Amino acid sequence: MRKLLLLLSVALLLYACQTDKQKNNDSIEFKNVNQSIAQSFSDLNKLDTFKIELTGRKPEEMVLTFTIKNFDGKEIYNVKLKGTDLLGNTDPNLDLSKEKAQIVFLKTIADDFFAEDNFLEPAVMPEDKPDKYVPDKALYEELKKSGLNGFKYRLGKEKNLYIAWSEKEKKVKIYYNCC
Repeated sequence: MRKLLLLLSVALLLYACQTDKQKNNDSIEFKNVNQSIAQSFSDLNKLDTFKIELTGRKPEEMVLTFTIKNFDGKEIYNVKLKGTDLLGNTDPNLDLSKEKAQIVFLKTIADDFFAEDNFLEPAVMPEDKPDKYVPDKALYEELKKSGLNGFKYRLGKEKNLYIAWSEKEKKVKIYYNCC
């Protein structure tokens, strides 16, 4: 009977240790995000490739890289966003005091980056009027005429960037910068 109790105790102790190891591994395990999607952007009849990559193990090391390559494979847009910058511009009511919460938050941003409502078809409607959030009125008017699509992404709680291809300047530009 004693041997059985001792054997049971050892088995329970080993099981408890394994469970703790699994919990600790789960809490720090993070897989980099690497996604791409094809969308009409610089040409209404051809597809460009949008790619997002979130790398790093800890929030202070994490970088979200967003690139767009046109239908010919030429990179037309590239931006690197530091994880700490994205965390610093969030809703103050979110509790991001723990590293795990920060990692989950940054992964959520990356996972939602290509949400359907971030692709704007067209970028500007013909009846739209520019307001104080339009940094380049000439580009805004160009987009009304060209009908090219836009894309928006979040930089923080109150900041979204809206980008589109300028056929005139042959580059991606910000056409709206707002809440």
